[in-house]
Amino acid sequence: MSAERTPLRPRVVVTGANAGLGYFVAEQVAATGARVVLACRDEGRASRAAESMRRRIPDADLEIVVTDLADLSSIRAAAARIIAGGPVDTLVANAGVVGSKKRQTTADGFELQFGTNHLGHFALIAHLLPALTQAEAGRIVHLGSISHRWARLDLDDPMLVSRYRSYTAYSRSKLAVMTFGFELDRRLRAAGSSVRSVVAHPGFALENLTEKRPGIVTRRWLPAPIVGLMRTVCQGKDQGARPLSYAAVGADVQGGEYWGPDGWFQLTGAPALVKAKKHASNRKAAARLWNLSARLTRLQPVLE
Repeated sequence: MSAERTPLRPRVVVTGANAGLGYFVAEQVAATGARVVLACRDEGRASRAAESMRRRIPDADLEIVVTDLADLSSIRAAAARIIAGGPVDTLVANAGVVGSKKRQTTADGFELQFGTNHLGHFALIAHLLPALTQAEAGRIVHLGSISHRWARLDLDDPMLVSRYRSYTAYSRSKLAVMTFGFELDRRLRAAGSSVRSVVAHPGFALENLTEKRPGIVTRRWLPAPIVGLMRTVCQGKDQGARPLSYAAVGADVQGGEYWGPDGWFQLTGAPALVKAKKHASNRKAAARLWNLSARLTRLQPVLE
């Protein structure tokens, strides 16, 4: 009688895992026993993040793959390295740019926030879909935002060439992420794929309310009454990461769902199924966004 083989740990890729939400998602997922790929732009910062995780989880199975979501050539090279390591059970598409006072562009000439937050992950997903398909039940988690409530896509000027405003660029980029995430799941289902696409958001998560992680989290001093007031409507990034972590490894998570905090206005709380605004699931806008993204990145996700 042959001995039973020990099941392989699930393999989870987290972009932007060296800081903020991405760090805590990676730490929380590693604590479940998963193998975690830290897909980060800066190898030194990723190494420090890995050291911090191992101080809390001595047996953490971590790998670093340098990945710059603002550079299509870096994304292609990173994806090749990730694929060489075997199937991917979950991709947490977390990395992103939050705010840029002046209009900046990626290595490929895209507006920085739209180009990194949406197009960079669109490209990475297109490259990694074969590895996700090889997993028993691949899963993609997209980082949404409550800011999508006040945004509308402008696919005639997605790069904000005519008029640039930082908050508009950010909120539209996050709406694009969510619109693509929901559309991707619809198309995966239609194709009969085993891969599922999920969207999750952290609520209102601030660094100053976050658990201490030396060298990773920077908290500035504030008077206790101010901190107490902030906690009524905000939470730390460690708590904000929990809906993303749950969406990544939760056993009852289904494709097309939207996860976030269960508190008032989805600002704070425990992971729960929540509702997105209807315009985030607009099929016409989603089709236009998909075609635009494929044209700009010169990639077409193959769904099977």
